[in-house]
Parts: sequence; C-alpha cells; structure tokens
Amino acid sequence: MIKAVKILNDLQNLFFPITCLGCSEIISSNDALLCVSCRHQLPLTQFITYNDNPTEKILYGRIKVENAASFIQYYKKGISQQLIHQLKYKGHQEVGTFFGKWIGHEILNSDRFKGIDYVVPVPLHLKKLKQRGYNQVSNFGKEIATAIDAIYTEKLLLNTTYTSAHALKNRMQRATSSQNRFAYNEDFPIENKHILLVDDVITTGATLESCVRAFPKALQLKFSIITIAITS
Repeated sequence: MIKAVKILNDLQNLFFPITCLGCSEIISSNDALLCVSCRHQLPLTQFITYNDNPTEKILYGRIKVENAASFIQYYKKGISQQLIHQLKYKGHQEVGTFFGKWIGHEILNSDRFKGIDYVVPVPLHLKKLKQRGYNQVSNFGKEIATAIDAIYTEKLLLNTTYTSAHALKNRMQRATSSQNRFAYNEDFPIENKHILLVDDVITTGATLESCVRAFPKALQLKFSIITIAITS
C-alpha cells in the first residue's frame, strides 16, 4: 500500500511538479513551500525576542499593547512581497500556515506573548471576503493559537465598512468613533482578557489601531499584535 501511494505521488510530481513560491523553481515533495535557497533569503526580523522593536514603535502613543512583532521585512520585488502576494491574491493559504507554525514555535521559546486568551485575525469586510473566498490571515492565526493553546475566533471582531448598521444592531457594538471600520461582538465574555491580533503586513498601523479602538476601555482588555511582515 505504501509503495502504491509513493508511485502515485511520483506520477503526480512528474505531471504536476511542485514549485517554490519564492522563485518558481521545481522542488521535491519533501520541501515545504520554499526551496532551501529562498528560505535562507527570508528577511527575518527577530522582533519576537525583544521589546521596543520597530513594530511596537509604529504603535507608540496611539494604542497600548503588551507586545508586538513582525516576522519578516517586506521589501518590494523581494521574496517577502512574492509570498504575501501569493497568500492574498493567488489562494496560497499554505503561506499563512507556514508562517503561523514557525512563529508559534518562536513564541513558545520566547519570554514574550504570554497569557494570550484569544487569537483574532484582522477581519475583511463581507464584500471582500466573498470576492476572495478566504481571509488571508486565518490559517496564520489558527496555527499560532494552536501552538500557544489559545482560542482562535473570527467572530469577535467584524469589519463594518460595507455592512448595514441594521444588520449589526442587536449583536454588535459599534466603536464610538464614526470613522472606525470595526465592531466587536458583545456576546463574547472578553472582559479582562488578553487578545492577540494578527495581520499580514503592518505599514502605518492604522488598521490595527482601529481594531483595538473598536473595544470599549471599560472591558479592561490587553492587546498584543503579530504580523507576518513589516514594510521597510
């Protein structure tokens, strides 16, 4: 039986070869997502391990976060841009899985990002979610939640940009700012909880700031933030 499966896999690789998402070179089925060369070229930040890193500095004076980090630097025309593009627009959700598992392992070996209760992805508005068919950071968040034994949920935060207020009136509480694109679900028992927000790329921090501000201060929440990439 094992021999038959191997033969089928070999035939599949012959007619439908697996290619590296970084350079498009053919790789063996034993390689995960990237060839060895591209994996070595990933511009890792090491932000997971230390405070006052550039991700945290983007958010200084705007929102209070316990910890924040980004895993790789985002460079135009580089491997990081290629991977984010494959994740967001080409349906390669395994990119999120790949980074989620890696970062989850890094967190477990770090003194930071402890005591997380919920892992929450930055939500897409319903129109964009329907068009794309998936939230590009779902797998990323799920893998991190599994690694740190936290609850992953996409029901706690909602992007209201293209959603009628009437549809949300009974179950969702809008943020006080009329400019805020997000709302939180009042049905969740989140008072005094620690929420880890995850996203693909942080540039100005405006989206993540808006997510945090969607939650009333009276809930006494703690927030931490992790993104796959940070623009340079």
